[in-house]
Amino acid sequence: MQTIYETERLLLKVLDKSYAEMVVDYYLRNKSFLEEWEPVRSEEFYTKQYQEEQLDKALTDIKNNNSLILWIFKKQDKHRILGSIAFTNIVKGVFLSSYLGYKLDRDEINKGYITEAIQKGTEIMFNEHGLHRIEANIMPKNKRSLRVVEKLGFYNEGVAYKYLKINEKWEDHIHMVLLNDKV
Repeated sequence: MQTIYETERLLLKVLDKSYAEMVVDYYLRNKSFLEEWEPVRSEEFYTKQYQEEQLDKALTDIKNNNSLILWIFKKQDKHRILGSIAFTNIVKGVFLSSYLGYKLDRDEINKGYITEAIQKGTEIMFNEHGLHRIEANIMPKNKRSLRVVEKLGFYNEGVAYKYLKINEKWEDHIHMVLLNDKV
């Protein structure tokens, strides 16, 4: 299992629990920024122990080919997490699909980092995992996020009404899809 991938400016890494403090630091730095886009988080979420458990669970899912979660670092700063991309609910067989989720540090938006990371991630999922379909569900008001996936060739398959409970409210999501025509 490969645990580090490179792009022009970034390292994308599978993390183990030894990185829990860095993950906590990332979430604390971005707590108010992410609130608008994520479920409500308990105070426990922001603890080293909780993040160690989450990293352990994620590593098991990665080893079982159920997901691929890559944390984003700048090549010149390997001690500060910029964000993450997550390919979850990988389904094999006749579906060959996964969901894509991603997040980036509030101070690093509009620099092309998340586009660069997702582009590499989709290459990995299509070329190494043989997937046919990657689905990203994005709230209509998240214009920056929609622009990112549109630049990468995702297309709109419609709206999923009241799809996820985000910040205590059921939110509609635009269902964006990228297909691998080689499969």
